[in-house]
Amino acid sequence: MTTNTTEASATISATDPAGVSESFREALAHFSSGVVIVTTIDVTGAPAGMTVGSFTSISIDPPLVGFFAGQDSTTLPHVIENGRFCVNVLAQDQHLLARKFARSGTDKFVDVTWSPATNGVPRLTGAHAWIDCSVHLDQPIGDHDLVVGRVDALAVPAPSEPLVFHRSTFHGLRAHP
Repeated sequence: MTTNTTEASATISATDPAGVSESFREALAHFSSGVVIVTTIDVTGAPAGMTVGSFTSISIDPPLVGFFAGQDSTTLPHVIENGRFCVNVLAQDQHLLARKFARSGTDKFVDVTWSPATNGVPRLTGAHAWIDCSVHLDQPIGDHDLVVGRVDALAVPAPSEPLVFHRSTFHGLRAHP
């Protein structure tokens, strides 16, 4: 068996917190993910939302989906308090929208077109798909919360290509024959 010394020398031990924190994001950036914006309504009735790259399906029976949000998120408390949210699966041409909703401390809905979902929260116009949910579980894990949603309704408005995030850059998805 041969050992690749380049790979071995680049390995960071998980017992070295400083090394892990320096390399963690870089290593995980090599994993591609879809991009969604989770939306809800705050206690005043104003729309709230955040870009999420850690969204997944969990169960078909019952239909459950989940995402992770940083505990310092300003939108997360609104999702939990409202108990309802919409997962807006972004289309490849919505990369500017993804960047806008990734910023904190701004009015993310300025110049954004949306309509109420079946549960009353915002569905963003042009999304690749929508999944309307009720909060099923909120579980703190590390410095994030896992939010599991029970799917109440979903829609795929029109065929489009999804937005993908890889190595800190947004991409479209091309099929290879």
